[in-house]
Amino acid sequence: MFDLYRSQRAMRAMRQNAMQRGVVAILDIGTSKIACLILRFDPAPAPTDGVGPMAGQSAFRIIGAATTRSRGVRFGEIEAMHETERAIRTAVQNAQKMAQVRVDHVIATVSGGGPRSYGLAGQIELRGAQVAEHDVAEVLSACEMPDIGPGREVLHAQPVNFALDHRSGMNDPRGQVGDMLACDVHMLSVDGHVVENLLHAVKRCDLELAGLASAAYVSGISSLVEDEQELGAACIDMGGGVTGLSIFWRKHLIYADAVAMGGDHVTSDISKGLQISLSTAERLKTLHGGVVATSIDDRDMIELGGETGDFEIDRRTVSRAELIGIMRPRVEEILEEARARLDVAGFEALPSQQIVLTGGGSQIPGLDTLAPRILGQQVRIGRPLRVAGLPEKATGAAFASAVGLCLFAAHPQDEFWDFDILPERNGTRSLRRAMRWFKENW
Repeated sequence: MFDLYRSQRAMRAMRQNAMQRGVVAILDIGTSKIACLILRFDPAPAPTDGVGPMAGQSAFRIIGAATTRSRGVRFGEIEAMHETERAIRTAVQNAQKMAQVRVDHVIATVSGGGPRSYGLAGQIELRGAQVAEHDVAEVLSACEMPDIGPGREVLHAQPVNFALDHRSGMNDPRGQVGDMLACDVHMLSVDGHVVENLLHAVKRCDLELAGLASAAYVSGISSLVEDEQELGAACIDMGGGVTGLSIFWRKHLIYADAVAMGGDHVTSDISKGLQISLSTAERLKTLHGGVVATSIDDRDMIELGGETGDFEIDRRTVSRAELIGIMRPRVEEILEEARARLDVAGFEALPSQQIVLTGGGSQIPGLDTLAPRILGQQVRIGRPLRVAGLPEKATGAAFASAVGLCLFAAHPQDEFWDFDILPERNGTRSLRRAMRWFKENW
């Protein structure tokens, strides 16, 4: 059990060592594309305090960037290991060539795996003592571990709130005096096999995994502005094979989920509806697609093109209104499913009802008109925050998770395993038992 506990901390230690050496790679493994960004960190960061971001943060600059078409990935999960390995190697090698450095450590996203959120709570008695570091560790270990089911592993376990006696909403209770210390922890679990395959794919590329993060989580980090994260907002990342959802409140992730549908399903519908190849369908979606038809779209004819060699078939045309008629039902289905997940999470109870759409699928023309009818009036299309050195081609919404992973790497939230927690606590044993995969595969 103790080795299991140390393995998560080992990844964090590797991340810090890579930062001290100056470079680390970011790997966003999606269904439609694989993106690799190489970060260079400034030396000698000023230490920070708090139970929020870790001490020892650094400013960073992107010195290398590359993308390649994703292969062997379906619904955000690796399906063909050899193809995925080749795609990862291509992206990393091209990014290294641009940066003119070699990287050994990568931090990767997990977009599939059926994420599930849990709320944990724990409390301990202080008897008027001052809150110390070991008290924070003890109250975290007092959290009761829920039954997350067989084959599922803990991806994130973050303290999101501390309460000292009757004072709640604390980020850092250390140094204060009270009788009772309580905490709330958000825990996110995923399918262990999905993470296992991801780790093996990275290792086959002669790289070391220095961290994992939920793609829905990091997309929210990059797409929600500070006030939205503080007051409560949801981020919907419309990717190729998966649409990720995350809810933030008081600058903490409090819920994450995923819908196993995305832009690739829209492309597939076009391909089947018009009896054309997937590549042609993707081109039509990108150049002519939309979800809101106007009267002029009935007269706007699009040449389908093709490579069959039959002139009549290759020169077929379709109206843009017909193309929109194929795309809209699927986009509506994705948004309605996302709305249902938000309702289950109790999103309507938050002070702010802001919803931000990001990801490549959010760029479909007319989505800003359609989405408020399904999700609510407070909807906007979000792009990732600008970070130093980010190439122009990587500033779009499709790179929300990649940019968010950069921010996560430089300013990670504290996790359960970042504290020196005594092994004899029941909560600790339960949480370690839930992460058995790390011991077996590290």
